[in-house]
Amino acid sequence: MTRARDLASAGAAFAAVDSTELGYLDGVTSAIQTQLNTKAPSSLPTLTAPIVISPEERWTISATAAGSTVQFDADTQGVLYYTSNSSGNWTLNVRGSSSTTLASKLAVGDSVTVSFIATNSTAYYMTALTIDGNAQTVKYSGGTAPSAGNASSVDVYSFTIIKTAATPTYTVLGAGPVKYA
Repeated sequence: MTRARDLASAGAAFAAVDSTELGYLDGVTSAIQTQLNTKAPSSLPTLTAPIVISPEERWTISATAAGSTVQFDADTQGVLYYTSNSSGNWTLNVRGSSSTTLASKLAVGDSVTVSFIATNSTAYYMTALTIDGNAQTVKYSGGTAPSAGNASSVDVYSFTIIKTAATPTYTVLGAGPVKYA
């Protein structure tokens, strides 16, 4: 009699479930939520064949003038745009953030692409690139490092940073300055 009573009291709940919904449960051998949790963990799931169409990038736009050392925090931006006229040549330092290194964020084989945009009235330019404060040799498009910026323009520099060893060692591919006027 207990089973009959249990089924009778559960009848109201079963009335809202149709055969299609019950069909979804066919073949379930353990808790459904446990199975879902193992398929794609909420923290950094790995996609095996992703297709990315026009990814959105985070910009920081600042009424700041490039000069001396420019800190580029890759944790919070893909593009850094200084809208005030540069006050002199500068070094671009790429890091994770003010409290973390880029080295701690990238595994060997990982890469990040960053862009820096400088506003110029005088032809100032980026003279060096550092990662976490360590000098890097940049392989520039065209084979030559810049020796001047462009006056009365906005100059764009782009770098792909590839971590090639845990020491850390990087290959840095660079382009720029590309003049926009």
